Amino acid sequence: MIGDDVLRETTAYLHEQIPLTRAMGVEVAAYDGAQLVLIAPLAQNHNHLGTAFGGSLNALATLAGYALLWLELKDRTAHIVIRKSSIHFQHPVRGELRAVCRIPNETELGAFRRAFAHKGKARLELRVEIVEEGAIAVNFTGTFVAVR
Repeated sequence: MIGDDVLRETTAYLHEQIPLTRAMGVEVAAYDGAQLVLIAPLAQNHNHLGTAFGGSLNALATLAGYALLWLELKDRTAHIVIRKSSIHFQHPVRGELRAVCRIPNETELGAFRRAFAHKGKARLELRVEIVEEGAIAVNFTGTFVAVR
């Protein structure tokens, strides 16, 4: 399990580099080397129906992939961007927004790390789920690119 100081440092980095994260109230809640969890309060991310705004859900899912790669690369000079994404909304989120991004299998992650080390550029597809009370509310898939 990663220490609280790393979680706070990553949250601060997101707030500094991506101002939207501060407005959304995004926090890095957990990262154990297998998955990263971002949370954000509904109060700052609701729509006219009182449920989570789709744009906030999409942003949080994108940020979960971004933050996971930022932590995994351990290269603070790397630039991470999203190349393409798709999102499927299963049901409304009525409480705290919670995005879970799991580490891909070692074959994919190893290929990503090797490409980044040798070429200074690599891409990786990540899947993120937004969960509420144990149920998947949103499925997100994004292709992220890291460049040195």
